[in-house]
Amino acid sequence: MLIQYGQALGDYLYDVFVAKFDFWLAFGLIAQLLFTARFLVQWISSERAGQSVVPMAFWFFSMGGGLMTLVYGIAKREPVIILGQAMATVIYIRNIMLIVKNRGQASKTLDR
Repeated sequence: MLIQYGQALGDYLYDVFVAKFDFWLAFGLIAQLLFTARFLVQWISSERAGQSVVPMAFWFFSMGGGLMTLVYGIAKREPVIILGQAMATVIYIRNIMLIVKNRGQASKTLDR
């Protein structure tokens, strides 16, 4: 029984990542890697600062990965991805605009 599950999993992974490999799958994977890189950037920056920080690169990775994922969702006609990434991308762009506008001023945090 365990062998059958292993074979089924192998068949599934082959079907998803090899048999159906095309430009859009590669594009979507790169978009997801770019989007995931933002967490690595944020983690490294926070470790170096000894506190939680959100560097500008986080927002650029968010925007780039979000826009690429939005394009992927549009190409694949995935309404969940389209709605989620369209709204999120607006937030990323707005955060970048606010950072640029307030550059040189200390960033504000909430005391809780």
